[in-house]
Order: sequence, then C-alpha cells, then structure tokens
Amino acid sequence: MTTVLIVDDQPMQRFGFRMLLESQGDLTVVGEAGNGTEAVRMTAELRPDVVLMDIRMPGLDGIEATRRIVAAGDRTRVLIVTTFDLDEYAYKGLRAGASGFLIKDALPEELLSGIRAVAAGDAVVAPSLTRRLLDTYVQHLPEDGPVPTTRVLDERLARLTDREREILTVIGQGWTNTEIADRFHLAESTVKTHVSRILAKTGARDRVQAVILAYDTRLVNPS
Repeated sequence: MTTVLIVDDQPMQRFGFRMLLESQGDLTVVGEAGNGTEAVRMTAELRPDVVLMDIRMPGLDGIEATRRIVAAGDRTRVLIVTTFDLDEYAYKGLRAGASGFLIKDALPEELLSGIRAVAAGDAVVAPSLTRRLLDTYVQHLPEDGPVPTTRVLDERLARLTDREREILTVIGQGWTNTEIADRFHLAESTVKTHVSRILAKTGARDRVQAVILAYDTRLVNPS
C-alpha cells in the first residue's frame, strides 16, 4: 500500500485528488494539507511514501516545503503537480529535491502511474516536459560563468566510468532508457544498471537530480 499526503490550498482540488486516489486498491490518502507549513509538519508525523505537492500556496510555498521535506532525510518523496504558467518555478523544484513533475490537467491514469513510479524510486518527468523544464532551468545559469575546473569535475564525477559519464550526458539531454540502449547498442536492463550506479556514485536521489548534476558540472552545455 502506497501512502499519499495531498498538499494544495484549494479544497476542491484536494477533494478531486482524494476521490481518484482512494478509488485505487494500492493507494491510500493519509492526510491533506492546505499550505507548505502544514505539509512539512504532517510529513514528519505521518511519513507518507509520496507527497503530492502544489507550488503556489499562501505562507510557505511548495518549493520551500519540498526543500525542508527532502532535507529531513526521510524516505518520503515529493511529486510536484504544476501548471504550464508556473514554469519559472520548475527549476527551483528540481533543486529542492522533487522526484517529479506533472501537469494539473494530466489524465487520471498519468497521475496514478506517476505516484506509483515516484514511490518506487523513479523520477517522473516525460521527455518533452524534461526539455521544457530544462529550458527554464538553464536560463538561470550564468551565461558567462566559468566552466568547472578539472578538480571540481573530479570531485563530482571522478567515480564514474567513461561509459557512465557518457550515459549521464545523454540523461542530461532528456534521453529515455530506450533511446540510450539504441544509441549505445545495450540491453535496456544494462542501461538501468548503469543509471542505478550513476545515482549511487554521484549521490543523486533520482534521474531528475542526475539531470541537474549534468548541467551544474557543464557535462551538458546549456547552449
């Protein structure tokens, strides 16, 4: 059973999410919060598997609430549910440690599969949305910032093999496991093994955080 905490300042939105989730035999709603402060407190108390997090809320917003929940170091993962007009906040959610992003007008089955995937430790960002979010993210990188030195690169990436670094590069470009397997002539199961090792060696929580690492270290060129 996957436990979910719903966080949204709109009661009708929370009601709709609850009705959908409770229609599933493997999902249960353990609580609802109307703002970020409540979300942080209830997450500490209830320890849900997944927090379904809105971004814009009065008081503590969803980005800061996500940051605090992730910083607590518990097993709870955060799935942010956003809208297209909030793209300017999306890159902050990536940095805060969110495990995925979905659009509020997503189909019910997309939301349900997203929650299950995040609970299982995967990141939920469709390739098209990944590229959209990264377009926003890279706008906030210094245009003329210095390329990291070899020493800095070694600190963050030296544990990776050449192949793992190649795979991290294309992960940063938004490639799926299937695309990576085709490009490098590997079995998809082998790609999954490489991705798992990359996450373990770099300390990235999930695929989304691996994308951020690729950009932060300029393994992927923002241009």
